[in-house]
Amino acid sequence: MFYSPVNPGRFIESYIQSFSTDAREIFEHFKFGEFITQLDDANLLYKAVQQVKGADLRPEVISNHDMGLVFEELIRRFAEGSNETAGEHFTPRDIVDLTTSLVFMEDDEALTKEGIIRTIYDPTAGTGGFLSAGMEYVLKLNPAAVMRAFGQELNPESYAICKADMLIKGQDVSNIKLGNTLSQDQLVNDRFDYMLSNPPFGVDWKKIEKDIKDEHAIKGFDGRFGPGLPRVSDGSLLFLMHLISKLRDTDEGGGRIGIILNGSPLFTGGAGSGES
Repeated sequence: MFYSPVNPGRFIESYIQSFSTDAREIFEHFKFGEFITQLDDANLLYKAVQQVKGADLRPEVISNHDMGLVFEELIRRFAEGSNETAGEHFTPRDIVDLTTSLVFMEDDEALTKEGIIRTIYDPTAGTGGFLSAGMEYVLKLNPAAVMRAFGQELNPESYAICKADMLIKGQDVSNIKLGNTLSQDQLVNDRFDYMLSNPPFGVDWKKIEKDIKDEHAIKGFDGRFGPGLPRVSDGSLLFLMHLISKLRDTDEGGGRIGIILNGSPLFTGGAGSGES
């Protein structure tokens, strides 16, 4: 690849267009074109490209797995540097590891068997931390195991990061969806072996109230929200109900869920009322 100090932006944009559709979508959600223009206008683009050019990132030098670890470390540093929004982008690694272990440890023996194929799902995928942790846990037990990752994320930038991470790890990124999981489940017919999620705490669902109530009224127990609906001011319980609806049936082996919640969906109202 040739970079010209006169107009490096044009060459980079041309280079990006040579990637696959999935890869180009990642760049688009990052608004990479705008970022290139900003750097170019500040006369910093050529210098930045020269720095990247000096790093040997060939697959023979850094494997896809190792590149994924590098990617996760960059995300961690990004999250720690933006304290106000870190919770939206990143779940602390200790919490991820603990939750993952609790979900998978009962199946350790089964996961070491030959020809094992399992699915993992996160409806609030964020940057893909839970999906990565689940895959790493299983592959440590059995490097020959096949783990298929599925997820959905509302924030376009987080979705792009997650999709990039899954692409690096060799996953089918068509299983990573963009959109609101509660109002527009894009994996509606899928059921999963393992599910991990850290949904947002205390976020209301007023904007999608009609969609949720319509599903509850029309589909009942054939939908996700048959048992009832929580307060509009806190959607945490809706995510738990969504995950339960995604469990494989027991005759298919069942499934396991690890979800991180604060106290609100567990202790609201008096005994026998509200979410209680």
